Amino acid sequence: MRSNDGFVTQRAADPLLIAVAGLLEQPLTALCDDAVTDLLRDIEQAARMLTTMGHRLIVEASDRSLPDRAGEKSLKAFLMHTLRLASADAGSRVNAARSLGTWHDLNGDPVESQLPYTAAAQSAGAVSADHARAIASVMKRVPGSMSNPEYEAAEEILAEFARTGSPDDIPKIGEAILAHLDPDGRLTDDKDRQRMRGINIGHQRADGMSPIHGDITPALRALLDATLAKLARPGMNNPDDPESPSGEYEFINHDTLAAAAGRDIRSAAQRTHDAFTALLQPDTSLDELGSHRGLPVATILTMNITDVERAAGVATTATGGTVPMSEALKLAERALPFLVIFDHQGVPLHFDRTKRLATPAQRMALVAALRGCTRPGCDAPASLCATHHVTDWIKGGPTDIDNETLACDRCHALIHDGPGGWKTVALGHDSKYPGRTAWIAPPHIDPTGTPQVNHRHHPGELLANALARLRARNEHERRQHREWLRTLERPDTDAA
Repeated sequence: MRSNDGFVTQRAADPLLIAVAGLLEQPLTALCDDAVTDLLRDIEQAARMLTTMGHRLIVEASDRSLPDRAGEKSLKAFLMHTLRLASADAGSRVNAARSLGTWHDLNGDPVESQLPYTAAAQSAGAVSADHARAIASVMKRVPGSMSNPEYEAAEEILAEFARTGSPDDIPKIGEAILAHLDPDGRLTDDKDRQRMRGINIGHQRADGMSPIHGDITPALRALLDATLAKLARPGMNNPDDPESPSGEYEFINHDTLAAAAGRDIRSAAQRTHDAFTALLQPDTSLDELGSHRGLPVATILTMNITDVERAAGVATTATGGTVPMSEALKLAERALPFLVIFDHQGVPLHFDRTKRLATPAQRMALVAALRGCTRPGCDAPASLCATHHVTDWIKGGPTDIDNETLACDRCHALIHDGPGGWKTVALGHDSKYPGRTAWIAPPHIDPTGTPQVNHRHHPGELLANALARLRARNEHERRQHREWLRTLERPDTDAA
């Protein structure tokens, strides 16, 4: 670029543009498979880091009033016309910069980002713009403000998960955090839920179809989920498959169901529809629904004794939902209770068995303790999981509660000794999570092979850990501040 005095000066982005141009000219056929995977990772990391640079430039453009100088009415319009962006894209970038950028007050002093942990992760290239948007969407619903430790802890949890998880999973993590932060219904209480409940079935159209929509209470959801987990399972009650299992549910052959599931091309919504059709048939008896993955088809509620005593908080279900304690206690009035006792680490006590298949008591203990699939990032509830031997049965692994965990069908299939296979290990007593099942990802996902546990079904422990770190950091800062004040009060011996 030629300056006013005639000299050629280098633009700030010239080294970047030259490097990218050189990279585009490189042939890829000479790269081995691992090199292609590494290059994909590196390019993605660089693109994410450049997104942070984009936030800085948007802040700088605002501080310099560049939109006003260009005759534009807003930052969004400035970006649309300067970079030839679509309206939605320009608006999204401005919103992201407001949440993740470092802005300045009237005195020119920097103001901390609204989402500092997410901003730091994106600056390091660990999270994408989609991650950041999902986190910002969740944080809008978190009660409190940026000065609230629980608010800060929630953002830290989401940002930490985003470093290894998918943006699609962040809303689910957010829902779990919100349920934990609002266990007593401060955001919506029982009266609100009863007011909002309702199912509307619209008029039948000329084609015979009828629309349906509405809102159901947590209690109804818990009751329905337990039944649909079996009746809407792939392969079940398929009207397009004459060999699809139905009817005498107690005596369904496993191989027959597996074969039917392989032929099942229905969507989840279609399976749910067909499950309701089967449930409401005149010859269907709830007593004949049999079992699902070794347990009776029934709503399974797990409650904390402290929450029961104070009639507050929430109970968790085997299908991944939550039920306010007031409704859970009503459901439990006519239920058959099971008592499962855990040690101080939350691990169920031993059930020594020599058979390969887990007993109903063992599975009940796993449901209560683990709540869902243990592979990091997976949100499949316990109702969709099989019992998995951490050390495989054929390799001498016993059917003891110490060697059992939950894994959904999709994740279970990922465990093998071949290329791309996952491995599972039980963490020892010197670990941060003793007794828990950790998964080791294949090298193309995690080259370090670090065992990781799944926190998706335990938002409380994530929140507690984050709050502990924040309290420790704040206490350290207070100690430093007190020490600094003491130094001001001491006489200056050197000067004396």
